[in-house]
Amino acid sequence: MFSLGMISQTVTVELGDRSYPIWIGRELLAHAGSLCVEQGLSGLCMIVSDSHVAPLYMAACKGALEGAGFAVETALVPAGEPSKSQQQLFALYDQALACGLDRKSIVVALGGGVIGDLAGYLAASYLRGIRFVQIPTSLLAMVDSSVGGKTGINLPQGKNLVGAFHQPEAVCADMDVLRTLPRREYVSGLAEVVKYGVIYDAEFFGFLEECADGLLACDLDVVSRVVARCCEIKAEVVRQDEREAGLRAILNFGHTLGHAIENAGGYGVYLHGEAVAMGMAYAAWVSVRETGLQEADARRIVRLLRRLELPVEMPACRWEDLQRAMTLDKKVSGGVPRFVLAETLGVVNVSCTVEERALRQVYETINESLREFHDGSE
Repeated sequence: MFSLGMISQTVTVELGDRSYPIWIGRELLAHAGSLCVEQGLSGLCMIVSDSHVAPLYMAACKGALEGAGFAVETALVPAGEPSKSQQQLFALYDQALACGLDRKSIVVALGGGVIGDLAGYLAASYLRGIRFVQIPTSLLAMVDSSVGGKTGINLPQGKNLVGAFHQPEAVCADMDVLRTLPRREYVSGLAEVVKYGVIYDAEFFGFLEECADGLLACDLDVVSRVVARCCEIKAEVVRQDEREAGLRAILNFGHTLGHAIENAGGYGVYLHGEAVAMGMAYAAWVSVRETGLQEADARRIVRLLRRLELPVEMPACRWEDLQRAMTLDKKVSGGVPRFVLAETLGVVNVSCTVEERALRQVYETINESLREFHDGSE
């Protein structure tokens, strides 16, 4: 039987009759089936995973679900951002039909953000919507993409341009799986962690500065606390604004340029968190110019990103390519990119529009400013 002692914390996303738990703890994967049963789930399920995660965790997940009475089918996609595509989605539709999934069945997303988004959109759109469970295996997915119900795929023109809001039945975040996460993937997830401190909680930002070494070392006691706080913040934001009519847009800090870097650089060249880290460094410097962020706070943001081994210098992308990609972003209004900019640590302003000339000037001069900052401060 499952021991509650294995759960270090449960965060609830409060959405009325669609509320659901986020379980955070150790050794949870082996008990995923029992947890799902306690959540009232049963029947046929299809685990969707990728070619990197499945060899590590598919057997354990399948065994846990079967041991709790579920009938289990499995589906695999290639690892990486390119799998968030129309082709992979339609291949999963074919597998779901072949497996006999019906409206009472469940999709289980076992993987990182790509799998969560792709499998989540499969669940949102198949038979007009069936239930699904998130079992995130990356830090980025645990703190961000598995929570809040955003699902979708990319188009060649841009990231997440097709999707739906579809909340999971539960999120099961087993800290132990982070032990096998490639270091680059783990560090990439730290960008989203830093984001929460910037947009919502200055005290949490200070805690991240204090525990940066433990985070880098993947000290699971530290990581569990950090994951729980990130989930608390996102759950509160989603409770107030599930469909991004206002407040939820704060979660896009660093993402306007970040998504453009992913697109212009070619999906898969930069990991999502790497692109977001560059986007946050850029947004911090734009914030100094446009919304009154103190330069000292912008430097703290950049310094923390650097301490966590995240990139902050802008990539070798032409501004014209980035600008074109930003105009195709789903956050565009009237063809004008919208930015989330910081007023101070913990407080941001959503939907800022900035003159293109100013945006370009910051982009073209930021690397030199960052080099001067690095040479003079560290």
